Amino acid sequence: MINFQHNHFELFGLEPRFRLELAELERAYRSLQSRVHPDKFVQGSEAERRTSMQSATQVNEAYRTLKNPLARARYLLTLQQVDVHSESNTAMPPEFLLRQMEWREAVEAAAGKHDELAALAARLGREQQEYYVQLERHLDRENSQVQAAASVRELMFLERLGEEIRDALERAEA
Repeated sequence: MINFQHNHFELFGLEPRFRLELAELERAYRSLQSRVHPDKFVQGSEAERRTSMQSATQVNEAYRTLKNPLARARYLLTLQQVDVHSESNTAMPPEFLLRQMEWREAVEAAAGKHDELAALAARLGREQQEYYVQLERHLDRENSQVQAAASVRELMFLERLGEEIRDALERAEA
């Protein structure tokens, strides 16, 4: 079976970096899954089937974490013993909070208007990409965990905003 004493990056044979080649992650994931998938252990003992199920679950969780840029950033910070304090640290720079208020007002104003909501979603996507560029710089080049943690907290707000826009889009399509 798989040695799960490794972190997610080691599990897939990847360097612990924010910037990943997703195709490489996908290949490593498929290779691991083919070795631990429960279907391979149908005829095995109860212990082998249970271990296979646990291994497959852990491989899936590691893959989901590394595939998602925000989850990957949080995980990298955790590996560096940096707590993002996302639950307790809700203090944000005033300019970020102002932008959040403007975003929410724009979403409210666009309610029921599919084209406007789609434009907001596209604009938000571009803003999130800018944050991912910042995270790559903070994590991979500058080793600036404090700034990376702040960017992660702000991205978490933007992710929730994206969910609100997607929900509004669904309501507008209904």
